[in-house]
Order: sequence, then C-alpha cells, then structure tokens
Amino acid sequence: MAPPKTVRTISQEAFDEMVKENIDDLGMEPAEALEDAIQTLSLQGVDLSGIIKCVPGESSVDENPVIQTLTGLKRLSSGGELLTSDEIVELLERLSELCGSKGSGNAAIAAKNGGLELVISTLPKLPRNGSHRSLDLALNTLVSLLYDLQSTEIFKENGGPKMVMNILNDESLDTSILNSGFSVVAAAASGNEVLKESFMDLKVDELIIKTLRKHNGRSLPCIYDAIRVLLTSDDNRVVASQVFGYARRFAKVGIVDLLVSTLHEGLSSPCVVSASIALRSVAVNDEICRSVADNDGIDAILSCIDDSGEQGNKTVAKACCSLLSKLAGSDVNKGVIIEKRGVPRLIKLAARFSEDPSVVQEVMSLISVLCLRSPDNASHAVEAGAGDLAMQAMQRYPESDQLQRNACLMIRNLVVRNAENRTILLGHGIEKLIRKAKASHKVCKDAATDALRDLGLDNYNS
Repeated sequence: MAPPKTVRTISQEAFDEMVKENIDDLGMEPAEALEDAIQTLSLQGVDLSGIIKCVPGESSVDENPVIQTLTGLKRLSSGGELLTSDEIVELLERLSELCGSKGSGNAAIAAKNGGLELVISTLPKLPRNGSHRSLDLALNTLVSLLYDLQSTEIFKENGGPKMVMNILNDESLDTSILNSGFSVVAAAASGNEVLKESFMDLKVDELIIKTLRKHNGRSLPCIYDAIRVLLTSDDNRVVASQVFGYARRFAKVGIVDLLVSTLHEGLSSPCVVSASIALRSVAVNDEICRSVADNDGIDAILSCIDDSGEQGNKTVAKACCSLLSKLAGSDVNKGVIIEKRGVPRLIKLAARFSEDPSVVQEVMSLISVLCLRSPDNASHAVEAGAGDLAMQAMQRYPESDQLQRNACLMIRNLVVRNAENRTILLGHGIEKLIRKAKASHKVCKDAATDALRDLGLDNYNS
C-alpha cells in the first residue's frame, strides 16, 4: 500500500487560541477574529472539518449540541450494564439526526471528538430483543460518521467489522436492523481495501446470500450497495485490489441467481437499479457473464430496458444498458442479445429518450460492444438503424463530448471489419460529423481518428 496522503490539521484548543490572539493581540472584533482565523488556516491548507467555529468567551465548545449529546451518551455508556432506558434512545436519536444533517459538519465534529469510538463501544450494550430502536439509531449514526479514510480506519481499529457482523448474524433481527447494518458495511468498506478484506474474512458474502434467501430483497435495498462497494476497487493506496477474487467468491456461493431474480421482478421492484449495479460488479469474467444468461438474465434485463422506455425511467435504462455492456464482453452473450432482438430494442429505447444524451450515449456504447470483432453483428446493427442513430445524435448534441466520443467508437466497430457498412455510412455523410467531433472535442481525437481510418479514408490524421 502507498502511504496515505498527509493532511494538515489543527486541534480545537489551538484554533480557539488563535481566535483569542486575534482579539487580545491584534485588537480585532470577535466576529472579525473568528473569520480571520478561518480564512488564514484555510489558505494554509489546514483541514478545519470537525472544528467548532466559535468565539472563546462568547460561546463554549461544550454548548455545541453534538458535544452535549456525546457527553450524555458517554455518561450512560460508562457502566457495563445493558442500555435500555428511554434516555439512550433520545440521545442516539438526537446524535443520528445531528450527524445525518447534510452540510452541517456535525459528523466531522462528532468524529473529531471521539464520537465514532463511543458509538462503537455502545453497540454491544444495546438490546437486540424486543425494540430495536436504539440499535437501529446507533447503526445509522455510524453510517454518517464513516465518511473518510481516517474514520474507516478508526472503525477498523476499534473492532467495528466483527461487531457489525455479529449483529447482522443475529437471525432474530428485523429487516430495518439488517438494512442499517449493511449500510454500515458499505460505508466502512468504501475506499478501504483492508476493510473489504476484513468483511470478506468474516464471510460477509455467505451472510449476504443467506440474508437475501431469507428476506425479500425489496426490504433490503442497502444489501445491494454493500455488494457493489465490496466488489469495487476504489482504494488508491492499493496497487492490486483483491475485488476480482471476491467477485468470484460471491458468484460461487450463488449471488447471480439471486440478483437475476430481482431483475425478473422488473420495474415493480424498487431495487432493480441497485441489483443491476451489483450484478455488474459481480460479472468479472466470461464464466460469470455466461451464468447470467443461463439464469435467463438477458431476458430480464431486456425486459427492464423495454419497460424503462415505456415508463420514461432513464435511471433504469442507463443502469441496465451499462450492465448489458459488461455482460456482452462474453461472445456467447453477444449472440444471445442479438437473437433476442436486442439491437432493435436498444434503437427504440434511444428514440424514446432522444431528448437525453446520457441515455443515447449509453445505448451507443452497448451497441459498440456488441459489434466488437463481429462483422455479422455490425451488419445487423446498421440494418436496425445504428448508423442513423449515430448521425442523428451527433447532429443533435454537438457539444456533448462523451456522446460524440461514444458515437465515434460505435462507428469504428460498425465498419472496421465490414466494408459494406463503410459504404453505407460514408454515403450518408458520416465523415463530416466525425471530423467536426475531432476538431471540437479533445476527448474525441483518438476515437475519431480510428473511426476515420477504419472507414478507409487516407487523410484520417488531418
């Protein structure tokens, strides 16, 4: 692992002293002294998250609602007995609300003042029988507190993974607790390869499978987020992530059929997008991709694509197209998608969302994958209208650099091994549009050059 990037920080005491010196030594007014300290430290690159920005003497750090709540929670948690009072629920409810307030900075204040360690130490003392309110609140508060690498490291060092897994393994828990617990798994493992490994060592994959089989996935949307995070290489300290092996482990214990089952529910399931993203994370090799088709997953995805067009749901449309692009990395799956009239259905989807370039470019990306190394598929795609789609999109959205690039990539795959398609597209004036994209967008340069070359044009570099 590469060493973590050093961030300059300051203690609450040092910050307060700086404000006090501005008042006492420089004669500034309190408000001016506070603002000067904030600006000076910010310009110096000091991280002020977690600092309570108040004027010493006018207000006290102890008066901050987060600090007051932590103090009360620490008082109740100091003993070894089970915490069952109404007061613990009130305090956790308040802390959860404070830390969950976006943009307030309260989560950073709590973390800087030992809130994360305190909540973790409180977990074993909360009741798991009867009402789960306090446990649910504590887990939700943990999610808010796990917002950066430093906080996830604190979580790891204080035994957080094992503690949360113990809670999740308690079969008596209701779906609300399970959902909150898997939210913690997702938050903790985000950007932290070591924590991904910790959860996998604790067999979180087997637990996820068992939980999905026992409970309806509709009631556990966060379990899909946990799968996605565990299988995403997002820790820039790591040269070689282990997530590829983790995906194979998930596939081996049966995740594919469970995720495909959710997709078969179609848009009636609130988890169809999350399940699509999770399945995309699992599909890391040809064998797993083909197993999706073996479970009738291609049918399910194409049905979701059809329904997303009819219902105008672009989020589902993009998620399913992205998933299908990943699965089409398997040549066997390419054939299945073509046989099921996948390209005409995609062209129809693009037409329905012609006002949204983000959907159109996702469709073109998928068609590009389907045509890769397959002249027959390329012929089929042009017959279905892929060439017309490219031209219309490039004319309609000249300023969308990613759409223009995706169009160039698709055109190249349509013509690189198919001379007939070259003639058709050149006859329709595609060269002018590609050259315009190349001149207008730096990101299109390589893709446009390749498209012009494979169209058989001599001056493709100009």
